[in-house]
Amino acid sequence: MEIEGPVSLDLPVPGTVSTIPHSSSQATAGSGRRIQARVALLILETLRSQDRPGEILDDENVTLTLPRRLGLSDVIEAQIRRYTAEARRRRRVPEGEVLDLMRLVLRRPDADEVFFRVGELLHGPAQRPFHRRFLPRRLALARARRRTQVRLKQSFGGRVVRAAGKGFRLEADPGLLLDEEAPGEACALITGYANRVLASYLPDTPPVLHPHCRGKGDERCLWRLRGDDREDGDDAQGES
Repeated sequence: MEIEGPVSLDLPVPGTVSTIPHSSSQATAGSGRRIQARVALLILETLRSQDRPGEILDDENVTLTLPRRLGLSDVIEAQIRRYTAEARRRRRVPEGEVLDLMRLVLRRPDADEVFFRVGELLHGPAQRPFHRRFLPRRLALARARRRTQVRLKQSFGGRVVRAAGKGFRLEADPGLLLDEEAPGEACALITGYANRVLASYLPDTPPVLHPHCRGKGDERCLWRLRGDDREDGDDAQGES
């Protein structure tokens, strides 16, 4: 992404409170929530990767030759170093810092691609242990759904998604990723993560779709497998 004029970023500063307004429901639901520093690190590293050109000369200083590429700015690089140190210590950062970074991504035309990649990286490479190869499909889908719920909750310090029926159907919890003022691109983070989880349980798994999104005016955010065309109300068994 290229931006007009000098680079000016409203990045989170340690120990400060975000000045970007939250909805009243978010302020209540996310009060005091702390998120793994690794999440913030992956957002910035993905921005850097997206904006890095395909070929760089050995002696080239990209911050000078490509100063208007957001992910290559000195400010981003400094924040990457900071979050790298925090992630190595397995520390958490205030929710407001991560929300600020997410809103920064939402300004970009490739926001959905960035968030999808962050979701994939947050999970890591899809690995299918030997014992999972013998799971019945129904059980594998249920375990993959549960794993997605638990691992996202661990990363974000609070529930992000909940079960919305049998098989692999998830509904977003109002909170971190459901900023009422933002479009639905941030939901691609969950899509990317869920795809990696499913690939760890089933071979040749159809992709996870996000057919309904609050950011696009729907009543709720819903994820399901391609080919699962049941009505949203069918088999609805939300979990606490």
